[in-house]
Amino acid sequence: MYKAILFVLAIVIGLAIFIWASDRITLEGERTVYTVKCEQGAWDGLHCTGRIVAGDRHRFRTSRSRKEVVYWIAGSPLPSGKFTECQITDRDDWLCQPRAGEIPSITHEMSEGRPTGNLEGTDTPFRAINKWKWWALNLGLPLFSNADFSSHMNPRARKAASPSPSPTAEEKRK
Repeated sequence: MYKAILFVLAIVIGLAIFIWASDRITLEGERTVYTVKCEQGAWDGLHCTGRIVAGDRHRFRTSRSRKEVVYWIAGSPLPSGKFTECQITDRDDWLCQPRAGEIPSITHEMSEGRPTGNLEGTDTPFRAINKWKWWALNLGLPLFSNADFSSHMNPRARKAASPSPSPTAEEKRK
């Protein structure tokens, strides 16, 4: 009986760790984007030619009732920002229009829990990985050399936060 209880307990703990590592459930109900940097090298798409290291953790907390998204960099002294007048389905799916004077962010939209679209001039470029990989890098384990997605290459992207402006007549002539 004692071995059966230990076995079930081990499965429950293992399942809890798996769910936490996948970032599907968080205690705070936020969505975090785990960014990475490329040291002593350069980015070639999603591949770091040097050493990939853990970067900032960008957090987003949605409020459907207020139609707003609050965002900040975890552990940073920089001020938080807030998007207003957002279309929010849940913490993983939302869309906000950029406004003049906003504090810079890596995205104005989430789809399936990942930032989508890259509004040039408004969104800060980034490369990111899954939570468990970020924690491994943060512990100093150099196990990876590729980011999972970026502001320019997101396999889950479905649309941009705002349509691209049509080229002007002058741009068409160039």
